[in-house]
Amino acid sequence: MTTRPATPTALAPRKERFAWAMYDFANSGYTTVILTAVFNSYFVGVIAASDYSNGDATLLWTIAIAIANLVVLLTAPVIGAIADYSANKKNFLGFTTVGCVLFTALLAITGPGDVALAMTLIVLSSLMFFTGENLIAAFLPEISPPEHMGRLSAYGWTLGYLGGLLVLGLCLIYVQWAQSQGYEAQEFVPVTVLIVAAAFALASLPTFIWLQERAQPQTSLRFSAYIREGYARLRDTWQHARRYQDLFRFLIALMIYHCGINTVVVLAAVYAQQVMGFETQDTIMLILVVNITAAIGAFLFGQLQDHIGSKRTLVITLLLWVAATILAYFSHERSSFWLVANLVGLALGASQSAGRAMVGLFSPPGRSGEFFGLWGLATKLAAVIGPLVYGTLTSITAGDHRTALLSTTVFFLLGLLALSLVNERRGRQAAHGPFRQDLAT
Repeated sequence: MTTRPATPTALAPRKERFAWAMYDFANSGYTTVILTAVFNSYFVGVIAASDYSNGDATLLWTIAIAIANLVVLLTAPVIGAIADYSANKKNFLGFTTVGCVLFTALLAITGPGDVALAMTLIVLSSLMFFTGENLIAAFLPEISPPEHMGRLSAYGWTLGYLGGLLVLGLCLIYVQWAQSQGYEAQEFVPVTVLIVAAAFALASLPTFIWLQERAQPQTSLRFSAYIREGYARLRDTWQHARRYQDLFRFLIALMIYHCGINTVVVLAAVYAQQVMGFETQDTIMLILVVNITAAIGAFLFGQLQDHIGSKRTLVITLLLWVAATILAYFSHERSSFWLVANLVGLALGASQSAGRAMVGLFSPPGRSGEFFGLWGLATKLAAVIGPLVYGTLTSITAGDHRTALLSTTVFFLLGLLALSLVNERRGRQAAHGPFRQDLAT
């Protein structure tokens, strides 16, 4: 039996690090256009509109997203075990990439009334996308020593924002032209879907050309053994996490407030079109602004948290979320909703950055990979709960999106309450030993 190589002591070649980060650039168009800016509102306002009320159409969209995240939640430990033991992450990543590109492209054939087909393709494409995210992350410990992982991860994150902006910008150019020609949504949205699929396929090529599989295969197991091993590792990680009370408390807080974040991400465009009367072109511009301010927020608050601590920074970002959702509830003019978009952007980038940093601070040396796995588990669970709550409320209230939006405010407030039970100083001491006594708790 052979074992995987130890954590590298030197960075992989620059070309290989670029290839790894380019996958973030490649796949970001899917989240930006399909899940956030265009196809979600197209599903609610066009595909399902002829057969379902607005509230029920929104519920169906959130059900599709929830199913995809739930399947990933259940399968990720097993897929991770198979990929690790067989040293086959790159082949698995290739399979999920081809699958996501294919199922995304097939969304172009959906139109008014094709609810079941559209939901099926969204579940399949999202499943491939989310699994691919987990697989590309698993390469990070192989191409970077611990002291460089943060910067390399941030490099990928930055390229991801740029990739999302580029694909969204291409879609905006096309939509503006299509609308000037008098095309309807069912004529131009399918083309934006094909743009996303093509961009993903082309931009991911450097990853498969230059990124190397460094892990060595271990003993081959039967499929049933992979299942047992995958969940046994998850159970072992969970038991370790429970020994670190502040990490455990923070993961609960993170899961709660991420219910609100995930809801905003997958339903912001729906809200903008159904409540504020935005057209597709307006919505794309809105999400472009959110992406830009999210990048700014991640950078600015990243500098701030080094001075005041991650917990205080996260509290500020959650207060921004509360302010943004309350303002959105009372907004009836487009001008005020643009202010909401900028607040959401700042809060989005900052809260994601600060949350990931706290998990890193609370993770003991040598176990960061394990505990980031729990971080992923918490965010996936939130991606099931948050949107489903919103969708259920819109269905119950006959399409009242404003009332449903208040559920996100509740998640952020509950997240703040749970965060108040976290002691940052104690959590860092538990993981890394004594540090500055003046750091905020």
